[in-house]
Amino acid sequence: MKSKPNKFLYVGIDPHKERHVAVVIDCWNKKLGEMTFDNRPSAFPTFVQTVKKYSKRGQKAIFGLEDVGGFGRSLALFLREQRFIVKEVNPKLSSGMRKNQTIIEKYDSWDAECVARVVRDEWDRLPDANPIDVYWAIGQMVRVRAGLVEHYASTLRRLHQQLSYHYPSYKKFFSELDGKTALAFWEKYPSPRCLKDVSEAELAEFLKRESNRYLSLSKARQILSLIAEDGDTERQYQDQRDLIIQTLVRTLRSCSEEMRKLEDELSVLLDEIGCTLDSMPGIDKVTAACFVAEIGAIERFASAEKLARFAGIAPVRHGTGGKDRRYKSKQGNRVLHELFRQLAIRQLVVAKRTKQPRNPYFLHYYEQKLKEGKSKRQAIV
Repeated sequence: MKSKPNKFLYVGIDPHKERHVAVVIDCWNKKLGEMTFDNRPSAFPTFVQTVKKYSKRGQKAIFGLEDVGGFGRSLALFLREQRFIVKEVNPKLSSGMRKNQTIIEKYDSWDAECVARVVRDEWDRLPDANPIDVYWAIGQMVRVRAGLVEHYASTLRRLHQQLSYHYPSYKKFFSELDGKTALAFWEKYPSPRCLKDVSEAELAEFLKRESNRYLSLSKARQILSLIAEDGDTERQYQDQRDLIIQTLVRTLRSCSEEMRKLEDELSVLLDEIGCTLDSMPGIDKVTAACFVAEIGAIERFASAEKLARFAGIAPVRHGTGGKDRRYKSKQGNRVLHELFRQLAIRQLVVAKRTKQPRNPYFLHYYEQKLKEGKSKRQAIV
Protein backbone atom coordinates (compact mmCIF):
# COMPACT_ATOMS: atom_id res chain seq x y z
CA MET A 1 0.00 0.00 0.00
CA LYS A 2 2.86 2.36 0.75
CA SER A 3 4.24 1.71 -2.77
CA LYS A 4 1.12 3.27 -4.31
CA PRO A 5 0.50 6.51 -2.35
CA ASN A 6 -1.57 7.98 -5.19
CA LYS A 7 -4.22 5.38 -4.44
CA PHE A 8 -5.30 7.36 -1.38
CA LEU A 9 -6.89 10.64 -0.42
CA TYR A 10 -6.14 12.03 3.03
CA VAL A 11 -8.92 13.79 4.92
CA GLY A 12 -8.09 15.79 8.02
CA ILE A 13 -10.96 16.85 10.27
CA ASP A 14 -10.93 19.57 12.93
CA PRO A 15 -13.95 18.67 15.12
CA HIS A 16 -15.96 21.21 17.05
CA LYS A 17 -19.08 21.20 19.18
CA GLU A 18 -21.48 22.42 16.48
CA ARG A 19 -19.61 22.25 13.14
CA HIS A 20 -16.61 20.31 11.79
CA VAL A 21 -14.06 21.54 9.27
CA ALA A 22 -12.47 19.05 6.86
CA VAL A 23 -9.67 19.38 4.32
CA VAL A 24 -8.83 16.86 1.57
CA ILE A 25 -5.27 16.52 0.24
CA ASP A 26 -3.58 14.11 -2.15
CA CYS A 27 -0.29 12.21 -1.77
CA TRP A 28 1.68 15.30 -2.89
CA ASN A 29 0.17 17.46 -0.10
CA LYS A 30 -1.91 19.34 -2.66
CA LYS A 31 -5.08 20.72 -1.11
CA LEU A 32 -8.02 19.46 -3.15
CA GLY A 33 -10.91 20.84 -1.17
CA GLU A 34 -12.29 22.16 2.09
CA MET A 35 -15.72 21.75 3.61
CA THR A 36 -17.67 22.66 6.74
CA PHE A 37 -20.56 20.53 7.95
CA ASP A 38 -22.78 20.20 11.03
CA ASN A 39 -21.87 17.89 13.86
CA ARG A 40 -24.97 15.75 13.56
CA PRO A 41 -25.42 12.26 12.07
CA SER A 42 -27.83 13.48 9.37
CA ALA A 43 -25.04 15.65 7.87
CA PHE A 44 -22.39 12.92 7.76
CA PRO A 45 -23.58 11.08 4.58
CA THR A 46 -23.49 14.35 2.61
CA PHE A 47 -19.95 14.96 3.88
CA VAL A 48 -18.85 11.52 2.70
CA GLN A 49 -20.38 12.04 -0.73
CA THR A 50 -18.54 15.37 -1.03
CA VAL A 51 -15.23 13.67 -0.20
CA LYS A 52 -15.89 11.01 -2.86
CA LYS A 53 -16.16 13.72 -5.51
CA TYR A 54 -12.45 14.42 -5.08
CA SER A 55 -11.41 10.80 -5.59
CA LYS A 56 -10.36 9.32 -8.87
CA ARG A 57 -11.07 5.76 -9.92
CA GLY A 58 -9.74 3.30 -7.32
CA GLN A 59 -8.76 5.94 -4.78
CA LYS A 60 -9.68 5.38 -1.13
CA ALA A 61 -10.10 8.02 1.53
CA ILE A 62 -8.25 7.83 4.85
CA PHE A 63 -9.78 10.00 7.56
CA GLY A 64 -7.95 11.48 10.53
CA LEU A 65 -9.44 13.10 13.65
CA GLU A 66 -7.90 14.44 16.83
CA ASP A 67 -10.85 14.28 19.21
CA VAL A 68 -12.38 10.84 18.70
CA GLY A 69 -13.57 10.64 22.30
CA GLY A 70 -15.28 14.04 22.37
CA PHE A 71 -16.78 16.21 19.63
CA GLY A 72 -15.47 13.90 16.91
CA ARG A 73 -16.80 10.71 18.43
CA SER A 74 -20.08 10.49 16.49
CA LEU A 75 -18.33 11.10 13.16
CA ALA A 76 -15.60 8.55 13.92
CA LEU A 77 -18.23 5.90 14.70
CA PHE A 78 -20.17 6.73 11.53
CA LEU A 79 -17.07 6.47 9.33
CA ARG A 80 -16.07 3.16 10.89
CA GLU A 81 -19.57 1.81 10.29
CA GLN A 82 -19.14 2.80 6.64
CA ARG A 83 -15.91 0.74 6.62
CA PHE A 84 -13.56 3.66 6.01
CA ILE A 85 -10.03 3.78 7.39
CA VAL A 86 -10.23 6.16 10.37
CA LYS A 87 -7.13 7.20 12.31
CA GLU A 88 -6.74 8.90 15.67
CA VAL A 89 -4.23 11.77 15.44
CA ASN A 90 -2.39 12.86 18.56
CA PRO A 91 -2.74 16.68 18.87
CA LYS A 92 1.02 16.84 19.49
CA LEU A 93 1.62 15.59 15.94
CA SER A 94 -0.63 18.14 14.26
CA SER A 95 0.78 20.88 16.49
CA GLY A 96 4.27 19.85 15.45
CA MET A 97 3.21 20.03 11.81
CA ARG A 98 2.05 23.63 12.30
CA LYS A 99 5.28 24.61 14.06
CA ASN A 100 7.38 23.18 11.23
CA GLN A 101 6.14 25.92 8.91
CA THR A 102 8.06 29.16 8.33
CA ILE A 103 5.10 31.22 9.52
CA ILE A 104 3.12 29.61 12.32
CA GLU A 105 -0.62 30.09 11.89
CA LYS A 106 -3.68 28.58 13.55
CA TYR A 107 -7.21 28.55 12.19
CA ASP A 108 -9.75 25.80 11.59
CA SER A 109 -9.03 24.92 7.97
CA TRP A 110 -5.26 25.00 8.54
CA ASP A 111 -5.66 22.78 11.63
CA ALA A 112 -7.63 20.32 9.51
CA GLU A 113 -4.98 20.41 6.77
CA CYS A 114 -2.22 19.75 9.33
CA VAL A 115 -4.18 16.71 10.52
CA ALA A 116 -4.47 15.54 6.91
CA ARG A 117 -0.70 15.95 6.42
CA VAL A 118 0.01 13.90 9.55
CA VAL A 119 -2.30 11.19 8.23
CA ARG A 120 -0.49 11.26 4.87
CA ASP A 121 2.93 10.87 6.50
CA GLU A 122 2.09 8.54 9.40
CA TRP A 123 -1.17 6.77 8.64
CA ASP A 124 0.28 3.26 8.79
CA ARG A 125 1.66 3.99 12.28
CA LEU A 126 -1.29 5.92 13.67
CA PRO A 127 -3.77 4.02 15.89
CA ASP A 128 -7.18 3.24 14.50
CA ALA A 129 -9.91 5.47 15.86
CA ASN A 130 -11.99 3.10 17.95
CA PRO A 131 -14.23 4.90 20.46
CA ILE A 132 -15.74 2.08 22.52
CA ASP A 133 -19.03 3.05 24.14
CA VAL A 134 -18.38 1.51 27.56
CA TYR A 135 -15.05 3.35 28.00
CA TRP A 136 -16.62 6.55 26.74
CA ALA A 137 -19.46 6.18 29.26
CA ILE A 138 -17.02 5.54 32.11
CA GLY A 139 -14.99 8.59 31.13
CA GLN A 140 -18.06 10.82 30.98
CA MET A 141 -19.34 9.60 34.35
CA VAL A 142 -15.95 10.11 35.98
CA ARG A 143 -15.84 13.70 34.72
CA VAL A 144 -19.39 14.42 35.88
CA ARG A 145 -18.54 13.01 39.31
CA ALA A 146 -15.40 15.15 39.46
CA GLY A 147 -17.56 18.20 38.82
CA LEU A 148 -19.89 17.17 41.64
CA VAL A 149 -16.94 16.67 44.00
CA GLU A 150 -15.69 20.16 43.18
CA HIS A 151 -19.17 21.62 43.68
CA TYR A 152 -19.52 19.76 46.99
CA ALA A 153 -16.21 21.12 48.28
CA SER A 154 -17.16 24.66 47.24
CA THR A 155 -20.56 24.38 48.94
CA LEU A 156 -18.95 23.02 52.09
CA ARG A 157 -16.64 26.03 52.25
CA ARG A 158 -19.65 28.35 51.98
CA LEU A 159 -21.38 26.45 54.77
CA HIS A 160 -18.32 26.94 56.98
CA GLN A 161 -18.47 30.65 56.31
CA GLN A 162 -22.20 31.00 57.02
CA LEU A 163 -22.07 28.92 60.20
CA SER A 164 -19.27 31.07 61.59
CA TYR A 165 -21.71 34.02 61.58
CA HIS A 166 -24.38 32.13 63.51
CA TYR A 167 -22.41 29.71 65.68
CA PRO A 168 -18.87 31.03 66.42
CA SER A 169 -18.05 27.72 68.16
CA TYR A 170 -19.65 25.52 65.50
CA LYS A 171 -16.48 23.46 64.91
CA LYS A 172 -16.80 22.02 68.43
CA PHE A 173 -20.36 20.80 67.86
CA PHE A 174 -19.61 17.74 65.71
CA SER A 175 -16.53 15.85 64.57
CA GLU A 176 -17.61 16.20 60.93
CA LEU A 177 -19.30 19.34 59.67
CA ASP A 178 -21.01 17.45 56.84
CA GLY A 179 -21.84 14.26 58.75
CA LYS A 180 -25.41 12.93 58.74
CA THR A 181 -26.24 14.23 62.22
CA ALA A 182 -24.50 17.56 61.68
CA LEU A 183 -26.38 18.29 58.44
CA ALA A 184 -29.69 17.42 60.10
CA PHE A 185 -28.86 19.82 62.95
CA TRP A 186 -27.86 22.71 60.64
CA GLU A 187 -31.02 22.28 58.60
CA LYS A 188 -33.39 22.17 61.59
CA TYR A 189 -31.52 24.74 63.67
CA PRO A 190 -29.72 27.07 61.21
CA SER A 191 -29.24 29.71 63.92
CA PRO A 192 -29.40 29.87 67.75
CA ARG A 193 -32.79 31.58 67.71
CA CYS A 194 -34.27 28.30 66.41
CA LEU A 195 -33.22 26.68 69.70
CA LYS A 196 -34.75 29.26 72.05
CA ASP A 197 -37.79 27.17 72.94
CA VAL A 198 -36.01 23.79 72.63
CA SER A 199 -35.26 22.02 75.91
CA GLU A 200 -32.15 20.03 76.63
CA ALA A 201 -34.18 16.83 76.56
CA GLU A 202 -35.79 17.68 73.20
CA LEU A 203 -32.42 18.39 71.61
CA ALA A 204 -31.01 15.19 73.09
CA GLU A 205 -33.89 13.20 71.60
CA PHE A 206 -33.31 14.81 68.18
CA LEU A 207 -29.59 14.00 68.27
CA LYS A 208 -30.28 10.44 69.40
CA ARG A 209 -32.67 9.87 66.50
CA GLU A 210 -30.42 11.39 63.82
CA SER A 211 -27.23 9.65 65.03
CA ASN A 212 -28.84 6.23 65.50
CA ARG A 213 -28.54 6.59 69.29
CA TYR A 214 -24.82 7.47 69.16
CA LEU A 215 -25.25 11.07 70.44
CA SER A 216 -27.59 12.08 73.22
CA LEU A 217 -27.83 14.15 76.40
CA SER A 218 -24.15 14.99 76.91
CA LYS A 219 -23.82 16.30 73.36
CA ALA A 220 -27.00 18.35 73.73
CA ARG A 221 -25.62 19.94 76.91
CA GLN A 222 -22.30 20.71 75.21
CA ILE A 223 -23.97 22.40 72.23
CA LEU A 224 -26.29 24.51 74.36
CA SER A 225 -23.39 25.50 76.62
CA LEU A 226 -21.27 26.61 73.67
CA ILE A 227 -24.15 28.63 72.25
CA ALA A 228 -24.59 30.42 75.57
CA GLU A 229 -20.87 31.23 75.69
CA ASP A 230 -20.94 32.64 72.15
CA GLY A 231 -23.58 35.25 72.99
CA ASP A 232 -26.33 36.72 70.83
CA THR A 233 -25.64 36.38 67.07
CA GLU A 234 -29.11 37.26 65.76
CA ARG A 235 -29.10 40.10 63.24
CA GLN A 236 -31.35 41.72 60.65
CA TYR A 237 -32.71 39.53 57.85
CA GLN A 238 -32.24 36.46 59.98
CA ASP A 239 -34.86 34.51 58.03
CA GLN A 240 -32.86 34.97 54.83
CA ARG A 241 -29.62 34.07 56.57
CA ASP A 242 -31.20 30.89 57.92
CA LEU A 243 -32.48 30.03 54.44
CA ILE A 244 -28.94 30.27 53.05
CA ILE A 245 -27.70 27.61 55.47
CA GLN A 246 -30.67 25.32 54.80
CA THR A 247 -30.13 25.68 51.04
CA LEU A 248 -26.43 24.80 51.39
CA VAL A 249 -27.33 21.71 53.44
CA ARG A 250 -29.81 20.53 50.81
CA THR A 251 -27.21 21.11 48.10
CA LEU A 252 -24.67 18.97 49.96
CA ARG A 253 -27.19 16.16 50.34
CA SER A 254 -28.13 16.34 46.67
CA CYS A 255 -24.47 16.19 45.59
CA SER A 256 -23.83 13.22 47.86
CA GLU A 257 -26.82 11.35 46.49
CA GLU A 258 -25.86 11.98 42.85
CA MET A 259 -22.26 10.94 43.52
CA ARG A 260 -23.50 7.73 45.14
CA LYS A 261 -25.65 6.93 42.08
CA LEU A 262 -22.71 7.53 39.73
CA GLU A 263 -20.40 5.39 41.86
CA ASP A 264 -22.93 2.52 41.87
CA GLU A 265 -23.23 2.68 38.08
CA LEU A 266 -19.45 2.92 37.65
CA SER A 267 -19.12 -0.24 39.72
CA VAL A 268 -21.49 -2.01 37.32
CA LEU A 269 -19.55 -0.88 34.23
CA LEU A 270 -16.18 -1.84 35.76
CA ASP A 271 -17.52 -5.33 36.43
CA GLU A 272 -18.82 -5.45 32.85
CA ILE A 273 -15.33 -4.88 31.38
CA GLY A 274 -13.71 -7.22 33.92
CA CYS A 275 -11.69 -4.51 35.67
CA THR A 276 -9.91 -5.81 38.78
CA LEU A 277 -7.79 -2.76 39.60
CA ASP A 278 -9.68 -2.30 42.87
CA SER A 279 -8.21 -5.60 44.13
CA MET A 280 -4.89 -3.77 44.54
CA PRO A 281 -4.24 -2.04 47.89
CA GLY A 282 -4.85 1.69 47.65
CA ILE A 283 -7.32 1.52 44.74
CA ASP A 284 -11.06 1.73 45.31
CA LYS A 285 -13.80 1.61 42.69
CA VAL A 286 -13.69 5.36 42.03
CA THR A 287 -9.90 5.41 41.57
CA ALA A 288 -10.14 2.36 39.30
CA ALA A 289 -12.76 4.15 37.21
CA CYS A 290 -10.48 7.21 36.95
CA PHE A 291 -7.65 5.01 35.63
CA VAL A 292 -9.96 3.35 33.10
CA ALA A 293 -11.35 6.73 31.99
CA GLU A 294 -7.86 7.98 31.10
CA ILE A 295 -6.38 4.74 29.74
CA GLY A 296 -9.40 3.36 27.89
CA ALA A 297 -9.00 -0.17 26.54
CA ILE A 298 -5.68 -1.45 27.85
CA GLU A 299 -5.23 -3.37 24.59
CA ARG A 300 -4.35 -0.04 22.96
CA PHE A 301 -0.89 -0.36 24.51
CA ALA A 302 1.43 -3.07 23.25
CA SER A 303 3.52 -3.03 26.45
CA ALA A 304 3.78 -1.55 29.92
CA GLU A 305 6.54 0.72 28.63
CA LYS A 306 4.18 2.32 26.09
CA LEU A 307 1.60 2.94 28.81
CA ALA A 308 4.30 4.50 31.00
CA ARG A 309 5.27 6.87 28.19
CA PHE A 310 1.63 7.74 27.56
CA ALA A 311 1.23 8.61 31.26
CA GLY A 312 4.47 10.59 31.34
CA ILE A 313 5.95 8.44 34.12
CA ALA A 314 8.71 6.96 31.96
CA PRO A 315 12.01 8.90 32.07
CA VAL A 316 13.05 10.94 29.03
CA ARG A 317 16.46 10.06 27.60
CA HIS A 318 18.97 12.77 26.64
CA GLY A 319 22.34 11.72 25.25
CA THR A 320 25.17 13.47 23.43
CA GLY A 321 28.93 13.08 23.13
CA GLY A 322 28.89 9.68 24.77
CA LYS A 323 27.01 10.98 27.81
CA ASP A 324 23.60 9.55 28.49
CA ARG A 325 21.20 10.83 31.15
CA ARG A 326 17.53 10.35 31.96
CA TYR A 327 15.19 13.04 33.21
CA LYS A 328 11.68 13.18 34.60
CA SER A 329 9.15 13.60 31.80
CA LYS A 330 6.92 16.67 31.74
CA GLN A 331 4.88 15.32 28.85
CA GLY A 332 2.21 12.68 28.59
CA ASN A 333 -1.27 12.51 30.10
CA ARG A 334 -0.95 14.69 33.23
CA VAL A 335 -4.23 13.49 34.76
CA LEU A 336 -3.03 9.89 34.50
CA HIS A 337 0.41 10.94 35.77
CA GLU A 338 -1.18 12.41 38.92
CA LEU A 339 -3.24 9.24 39.45
CA PHE A 340 -0.07 7.15 39.39
CA ARG A 341 1.68 9.58 41.74
CA GLN A 342 -1.16 9.47 44.26
CA LEU A 343 -1.22 5.67 43.99
CA ALA A 344 2.52 5.52 44.72
CA ILE A 345 2.02 7.67 47.83
CA ARG A 346 -0.76 5.38 49.06
CA GLN A 347 1.52 2.36 48.80
CA LEU A 348 3.85 3.98 51.36
CA VAL A 349 1.20 4.33 54.07
CA VAL A 350 2.03 2.72 57.44
CA ALA A 351 -0.80 1.93 59.88
CA LYS A 352 -0.59 4.08 63.01
CA ARG A 353 -1.55 1.35 65.47
CA THR A 354 0.06 -1.77 64.05
CA LYS A 355 2.92 0.02 62.24
CA GLN A 356 2.35 -2.42 59.38
CA PRO A 357 2.98 -1.01 55.85
CA ARG A 358 0.23 -1.23 53.28
CA ASN A 359 2.71 -2.55 50.72
CA PRO A 360 6.02 -3.76 52.21
CA TYR A 361 7.66 -4.24 48.80
CA PHE A 362 7.11 -0.65 47.65
CA LEU A 363 8.01 0.80 51.04
CA HIS A 364 11.32 -1.11 50.97
CA TYR A 365 12.01 0.16 47.44
CA TYR A 366 11.19 3.74 48.51
CA GLU A 367 13.51 3.55 51.54
CA GLN A 368 16.24 2.09 49.34
CA LYS A 369 16.02 5.10 47.01
CA LEU A 370 16.24 7.47 49.97
CA LYS A 371 19.44 5.75 51.09
CA GLU A 372 20.84 6.23 47.58
CA GLY A 373 20.55 10.00 48.09
CA LYS A 374 17.23 10.64 46.39
CA SER A 375 14.87 13.25 47.82
CA LYS A 376 11.41 12.10 48.94
CA ARG A 377 9.84 13.52 45.79
CA GLN A 378 12.44 11.80 43.56
CA ALA A 379 11.95 8.51 45.40
CA ILE A 380 8.19 8.67 44.84
CA VAL A 381 8.72 9.36 41.13
